[in-house]
Amino acid sequence: MKAIVLNLDSKEKISLTDVQESIIGPGEVRVKIKAAALNHRDEWSRQGLYPNLKSGIILGSDGAGVVSEVAKGVDTSWIGKEVIINASINWGDKQSVQGKNFEILGMPRNGTFAENVVVPVDRLYQKPDHLTWEEAAALPLAGLTAYRALTYQGQLEDDENVLITGFGGGVAQFAAQFALALGAKVSISSSSPDKIKKGLKMGASFGFDYTNPNWVDKAIEATQGGFDLIIDGAAGDSFNQLIQVCKPGGRIVFYGATRGNPGKLEARRIFWNQLKIMGSTMGSDKDFRKMIQLIEQKEIHPVIDQVFPLEKAIDAFDRMRAGEQMGKIILKP
Repeated sequence: MKAIVLNLDSKEKISLTDVQESIIGPGEVRVKIKAAALNHRDEWSRQGLYPNLKSGIILGSDGAGVVSEVAKGVDTSWIGKEVIINASINWGDKQSVQGKNFEILGMPRNGTFAENVVVPVDRLYQKPDHLTWEEAAALPLAGLTAYRALTYQGQLEDDENVLITGFGGGVAQFAAQFALALGAKVSISSSSPDKIKKGLKMGASFGFDYTNPNWVDKAIEATQGGFDLIIDGAAGDSFNQLIQVCKPGGRIVFYGATRGNPGKLEARRIFWNQLKIMGSTMGSDKDFRKMIQLIEQKEIHPVIDQVFPLEKAIDAFDRMRAGEQMGKIILKP
């Protein structure tokens, strides 16, 4: 079958190649992929930024498709069903944190950038009828990360003021959509005027250009005091600006650190204003189920940026590296 594999010895570090189909093991199924979606971890693997990378592994965490085969002992009624694959594997028994055996589909085990993929049957969820294949494929990793950050870690309540930073990326886009669906007053930040315009069109109350030196004052004035909850994926030195725009008693949840660690942290402001700062990554099976329920109840449609065939995977990866996307970048076999 055709697949996009990590090839660390090549110029582009990934390649489209013919690979042997994986053998189905106990408790597993084979899913014929209809669409898959890129995440930053795919591009970071390409750049060699993850430990223990191995050439020949099929990349891709997000995918949706049709079950074509099941292992002996697995319920045969799965065959022919349209499904979304939960990329969160071996989360463990605790809702509060993943276990030591936790992994994400697509590295180190073969992922979804292929004509088919083999996964444990308990990773399957029936595709909501209102979603296209592209929309369904966009959901798993970014959607789950956003949902847990908002609900479990952020404890979002109806009518709260929420700031979603870095709007345009997958997690931020889902966080904005979910927060709006849950009744929050949503604001977004981005350095792109076009992305801010799109966020406002989606329902955000305010959009802030975080490169504007006055954005903190503007945000506090617009929201009459700041934000109850902030969802961030960048961290870096600008993290202190988030502390400034967070209301006393508010919460900041960060799910990434694309700008690295903060050079300093305003500890006095944190303890005096009794702020809660929490980390979050991916989510449990309970989080995934509740996310799917919300998407079905509110008929949420993920935002799709562009769709590429597997043969154009390098173009898709390059687009993600450039940060040009608004929504999810899709690959189709």
